[in-house]
Amino acid sequence: MSSEREQAAVRIQKLLASTGLASRRQAEAWIVAGRIRLNGSPARLGDRAAPEDVLTLDGRRLTLEFATGREVVAYHKPCGQVVSRSDEQGRPAVFSALPPPAQGRWISVGRLDLQTSGLLLLTTDGALAHRLMHPGSQILRRYQVRVRGAASREQRDRLCRGVRLDDGMARFEFVRAGRGRGVNRWYEVALREGRNREVRRLWQAVGLEVSRLIRIGYGPVELDRAHRAGELRWLSSREIRTLERACTATESG
Repeated sequence: MSSEREQAAVRIQKLLASTGLASRRQAEAWIVAGRIRLNGSPARLGDRAAPEDVLTLDGRRLTLEFATGREVVAYHKPCGQVVSRSDEQGRPAVFSALPPPAQGRWISVGRLDLQTSGLLLLTTDGALAHRLMHPGSQILRRYQVRVRGAASREQRDRLCRGVRLDDGMARFEFVRAGRGRGVNRWYEVALREGRNREVRRLWQAVGLEVSRLIRIGYGPVELDRAHRAGELRWLSSREIRTLERACTATESG
């Protein structure tokens, strides 16, 4: 493989996942089953394809989009990982758990604290990351929250009207009751900013303690429950464009 082709080539299962044709696991299953051919020969796990190659699925040629230096992944962050490249206390770091990007380096879109799990977006596009995090973008972040005790109607209304925290007013877009009885109750909440520990501090301000917190959505991207904690998926080109449009819509609105 020439050096120029080698730089452009992408592992087949990653390529299929990034263009939205299948999950990475499904693509690997197709390869193992012999359904994928690369330039007429059965593909093998680990094979890479370049723009000039021909990939077929069950004899049908696939139309593929190759990345132009930009990647976005949706990572299912587990509890106990820090969103950092290294940690002085030796705790597991998110960036150490990620595969290297084709080019550049991963940039996290916001942060999740140590004990928060769920959806974390990472990209090699610094400008996109900045727009997604900027307060002016007003991107909706959704969470499932387990609290100790049931929130009264008055507490839920107050959380949506606004609560003064030590760094200013904050509020949820909505608070929806979920499952749970007795001591622990689940709620779905959403907000449009990403201040440090904001979800936990809002609940604390109305006298309720968060015992578990999972981010389930960031703008149009949702947590894929088929991916266990510690797993990720590459966003397709279409999903990346949808993210960009979400920024544009809120900035102009």
